[in-house]
Amino acid sequence: MPIYEFICQECRNIFELLALSSGDLIEIKCPNCNSENLERVMSKVNVVSGSSSKNSPNPIVNRSCASGSCSTLTLPGYTKD
Repeated sequence: MPIYEFICQECRNIFELLALSSGDLIEIKCPNCNSENLERVMSKVNVVSGSSSKNSPNPIVNRSCASGSCSTLTLPGYTKD
């Protein structure tokens, strides 16, 4: 069951929707202002790798933790902070 994030283009409210079926995504309205003028938000992801390789492609932006055991990938578009 995927959780989708949306931003309302009218009031800038960011909210989540748990989609139990594809029909749940048909008539989505902002819970704050009831607008249907919405845009999907690209959620941030956290990638943890057990090993590194010199042949692996590098992401666009890579930030390492102090321990060097984790990193995040920054993608263009709206994100929920």
